[in-house]
Amino acid sequence: MRSLSALPLVPLLVLLSAAAPGPPRLALPLACKPGVDCQVQNHVDRDPGPGARDFRCGAQTYEAHSGTDIRLTDNAARLRGVDVLATAPGRVVRLRDGEPDISVKDPAAPPVAGRECGNAVVIDHGGGWETQSCHLAQGSIRVKVGQEVAAGQPIARVGLSGNTEYPHLHLTVRQGARTVDPFQPDGGAACAAQAEGAGLWTPAAATDLAYRTGGAVLNAGFAGSPVDNAQVEAGAVPRTSPTAPALVAYVRAINLQGGDRPVLTLTGPGGIVLTRSDGAPLDRSKAQWLVYTGLRTPLGGWPRGRYQADYSVIRDGRTVLHRSFDVTL
Repeated sequence: MRSLSALPLVPLLVLLSAAAPGPPRLALPLACKPGVDCQVQNHVDRDPGPGARDFRCGAQTYEAHSGTDIRLTDNAARLRGVDVLATAPGRVVRLRDGEPDISVKDPAAPPVAGRECGNAVVIDHGGGWETQSCHLAQGSIRVKVGQEVAAGQPIARVGLSGNTEYPHLHLTVRQGARTVDPFQPDGGAACAAQAEGAGLWTPAAATDLAYRTGGAVLNAGFAGSPVDNAQVEAGAVPRTSPTAPALVAYVRAINLQGGDRPVLTLTGPGGIVLTRSDGAPLDRSKAQWLVYTGLRTPLGGWPRGRYQADYSVIRDGRTVLHRSFDVTL
């Protein structure tokens, strides 16, 4: 038998490094396509003081915000059901259910103090790393404490529980007691205007969740009468037709900056400009901003043909966001 002293020695540092798992690689935590049926609304606040700055030194966050908010296009999408996914393999360690799905802006909403996260699932990914998914739909949680989950596994559905005005997933990443920004995990409290790399995200998720400096279009379409934010959020926009009371183009965009100038133009068959909304520059940053333009339906109805809307956001003399869409009457 070989003596212990004759066995090759493995440095203790190598053993420890092999035993300690690194940070998780985070897959997309929602069953949606960012830029199509969901959008990143808010990032982690990187400003250590009373101000708010995201990891790109922009304003896509608010004071002391501790996670990444991925927002559905409207409440109708929530009611249809959108799965929340485990973003990395791990074990469920905590959860809460039973909180109602109701906007905090609703006069009937109950107090949320101490339950701001709403219905939630916390997953331990090893090495002190965990993720917390908030604002889940009441009664939709599909996992139990102690259960092992795989990346991409449905754990619940997006809800409207806790301290929220609109349906979205709030994902917090922590290592021990420290909140970690998955887009820039090693940046301390600093931000970087030209931050590079995928952070903790998988390459596919990093591409899907890429930062949009010009903001993003959340909703765009046509209506048969003027619209407001409540109608758009409810997915209850009046339908258009050749004989509807009016023809209205509308756009709801998010994460616009102070000084941005949204422009919306409606053209008719043959490219004739029918109407244009060309308002003053925004007085401050807007988490969301709805614009519409339209005309009353003429006697006899709208001529048959293709009607197109063009939306642009002008910033410092250049276009930073553009969307075109059309309808055939």
